[in-house]
Amino acid sequence: MKKVVIIGNGVAGITAARHIRKLSECDITIVSAESHYFYSRTALMYIYMGHMRFKDTKPYEDWFWKKNRINLVYDYVQATDFQDKKLQLLSGGALHYDVLILATGSKPRPYNCPGIDAEGVRSLYFLQDLDKIEQDTKKITRAAVVGGGLIGIELAEMLHSRGIGVDFLIREQSFWKNVLPAAESELVSRHIERNGIQLHRNTTLEEVNKDEKQRIKGILANGNEIPCEFLGITIGVTPNIGFLDGSAVQMNRGILVNEYLETNIEDVYAIGDCAEMAQPPENRKSIEAVWYTARMMGETVAHTICGRKKAYNPGVWFNSAKFFHLEYQTYGVVNSDVNEEQSLYWENDKGNKAIRVVFDQNHKILGFNAIGVRLRHEVAERWIKGGVSINEGILQFDVIQFDPEFYPALKPNLMNQLNKKVALTN
Repeated sequence: MKKVVIIGNGVAGITAARHIRKLSECDITIVSAESHYFYSRTALMYIYMGHMRFKDTKPYEDWFWKKNRINLVYDYVQATDFQDKKLQLLSGGALHYDVLILATGSKPRPYNCPGIDAEGVRSLYFLQDLDKIEQDTKKITRAAVVGGGLIGIELAEMLHSRGIGVDFLIREQSFWKNVLPAAESELVSRHIERNGIQLHRNTTLEEVNKDEKQRIKGILANGNEIPCEFLGITIGVTPNIGFLDGSAVQMNRGILVNEYLETNIEDVYAIGDCAEMAQPPENRKSIEAVWYTARMMGETVAHTICGRKKAYNPGVWFNSAKFFHLEYQTYGVVNSDVNEEQSLYWENDKGNKAIRVVFDQNHKILGFNAIGVRLRHEVAERWIKGGVSINEGILQFDVIQFDPEFYPALKPNLMNQLNKKVALTN
């Protein structure tokens, strides 16, 4: 019986295990040092905010794994021996495998400045981080968050939900400026400020100040003192592959894989946040640290391991997020430096809803951004794949808009912009 070992019990590794079990009688073992059972990482913020209990974040009951003959090992892999197909565990034990899946996910990117080792300075990624943040933020009144990404805004919302004042430091002029076009980035920035967060734009953390007990008492940013009793460092993530340093597996920023998620070593695969596509699919990045791509990779690699070789094909890019209950969706190609001549943008009078449609020089739709307005996923994907023209898309915009409330100003506004930018063809 083929022995499959998976390092990592996040969504990538767990999806792989579940589909291997559906397709085969392989012996399956999952190794993780973070948690005994799979949980939804994206739900960590809701535990802190009191909306969920930890047990509510586990998609499967604890008995699920034994019933489905999936062995769980709570341990840390210290070393890999690819020649003898053996893993050395921190506990002193070893695991032998026939097939190895590396699904070790990401880890927080470190920040370097004087005083960064102070007590009360934390990242937010692992379950253990949440436990430490819980302890650090009891009875405090002021906190700071550094880093203008999705984890940063989640942490700011978490702290704000407990009545803690938050200073949010971003290096850019507006929030998530490296991802969102200027208009959307500014809209989200205003929304953050309206929700009571002190947004410090174009600001860099220079130093963390400690008290006599080596606990944080404030920070220095752009030469200004900002008092705080907790500091969240959320400047992004990087593939969690340090345990492979010096090994034979080829790595760049992540573990390099081909279209079948195979590494350079026979019978060794990499999936999820730790995997880097040597030749990424068109309009996709080489590393995509998002939940749904990890799930797709897990299902894809399961087919290959079970003798049904399958290439990874994520299709049209999409993603979604929330900024203090403001929903965001994106489909296809919408770059932060979007060409305004090949883009239509609508924003409502209150400045809290927006739509952007991007098209190419042949007037074919390339992508959508939607903030505060929902679009139908299947329609957006179909239009982008099918090369629907911008003219046709605007004329049928009520088909793609999900919300029951119809914004009468939206369609005429986009059509008016279109008339000014391209020649309509009927």
